[in-house]
Amino acid sequence: MKTKTTDRLVRPQSGIARRDFLAGAAALGVASAGFPAVLRAQSDTVKIGLIHPVTGFISFSGSQCRTGAQMAIDDINAAGGIKSMGGAMLEAVLGDSQGKPEIGAQEVSKMVEAGVAGFVAGYSSAISLATSQEAAKSNTPHVVDVGVSDQITSRGLANTFRFSPGYGKVAEVAVSNLDTINKAAGSPAKSAMIVHEESLFGTGTANLLSEKLPAIGIEVLDVIKHANPTRDFTNISLQIKSKQPDLIVPANYYNEYVLLARTLQQQKVEAKGIYSVLGGAASSYQFVNEYPQAAEQIMDCNHWFDPKSDVAMERKKAAEAKGVIYTYEVFLAYNAVAFLADAIERAGSTDKEAVIAALAGSTWDKHGMPYGPTKMENGQNMGAQPVNTQVQNGAIEVIFPNEFASAEAVFPMG
Repeated sequence: MKTKTTDRLVRPQSGIARRDFLAGAAALGVASAGFPAVLRAQSDTVKIGLIHPVTGFISFSGSQCRTGAQMAIDDINAAGGIKSMGGAMLEAVLGDSQGKPEIGAQEVSKMVEAGVAGFVAGYSSAISLATSQEAAKSNTPHVVDVGVSDQITSRGLANTFRFSPGYGKVAEVAVSNLDTINKAAGSPAKSAMIVHEESLFGTGTANLLSEKLPAIGIEVLDVIKHANPTRDFTNISLQIKSKQPDLIVPANYYNEYVLLARTLQQQKVEAKGIYSVLGGAASSYQFVNEYPQAAEQIMDCNHWFDPKSDVAMERKKAAEAKGVIYTYEVFLAYNAVAFLADAIERAGSTDKEAVIAALAGSTWDKHGMPYGPTKMENGQNMGAQPVNTQVQNGAIEVIFPNEFASAEAVFPMG
């Protein structure tokens, strides 16, 4: 589907606050319970808007999101569609944000006109902020698949939900787990340098880590920001080499992460550990398989599936059978669609207020993630948590927390 390329600012959202809306939505759910025919969609399909950056500098990740979302739609349709609506099939309506928030917002506007029942978007935090805000103008349900900025769910938008954790939770868990791993090894790491991409995701993550690392006895020697895209990390690698931090902490999108890691290897930059937080490549088998030496023993605190979950492993096997690299973008987008579809199923309708109320009250548990019970507060799943992974002998292993671990941490790097 073609997209317009004219730029447009996203106007401030002026709708009702979440808590006021949900009270009315709950009342609607009771009042309409006896009239399913009134609420039921009149078409044989339920349109779901999928907006991702499938072109531009983050197109790999955006394409992975689209793949995961479409896999979920295919699986739900194969299992009978939305049964409470007579087996209505899900229909994907595709949009390309091109990596630009204003284009993502334009796609939302067009899809609302086309009658979508809800959105799953938009990979990056900046795009997710824009798409959810635009969707809020029409009270259209919007589920964020990956975007980690806590601003996404702190604005009081009743239509906006995120099933995975935000970067506040990720940074908290990352620092706590690092403290545990470091102390178990005799506390060899006492200093760090943070390298982050320039957008909301990288900057927000770096700010949180800069505040939290000193509390566990790790001095932040420097914080280095880079542009998207960046084609040469030689200068940054030399800066790291000159300051000799014990830890290198990257927070970048896929392409830049790979290039940084390869440059560190080529420049023979030594550290006790590379400990990435939401690293765009550290938990990706594409990176591990293509550049095994650069990837070996890198640790990451990131989104990851539960390796002990039958649901997760069956989906991973099905994806890989289709030639899909099972990155976090794939299973997070899959879960975002399935989470939205479950709400539509329980609402028995595409009525926006009924679906939003169902999302807010969700206890959905068919996600295959290392999460606690699903509980939505202001649109954020409070049961969501990241895990720590490490590349060991060409495999991505979960090393923390213990109940989900498939291997023990190797630290310092050897």
